[in-house]
Amino acid sequence: MCIGIPGQIVALHEQQPDHAWAEVCGLRREVNIRLVCECTHDGEREALIGSWVLIHVGFALSKLDEQEALDTLAALHAMEEVEADVALFLAAGEAR
Repeated sequence: MCIGIPGQIVALHEQQPDHAWAEVCGLRREVNIRLVCECTHDGEREALIGSWVLIHVGFALSKLDEQEALDTLAALHAMEEVEADVALFLAAGEAR
């Protein structure tokens, strides 16, 4: 099963301009932001802080509005009761 999970960008990576730190289910994860930000201007990167993004295998694939992110997280938490893979994904921050 392939699944993306919402995460909120909380900080920018200091050494890699196309990476940031996102909080995903209470854990901080390094994510590549190249698909959601051209990363050519610091202002553009700074504007991502606080944004919600859909994350899959370490890449921020798209931006989400906060309500969509919260609704998706609620649906994932509801699914974890019936889908072992989702429970593992939410507990560890990513499924393998």
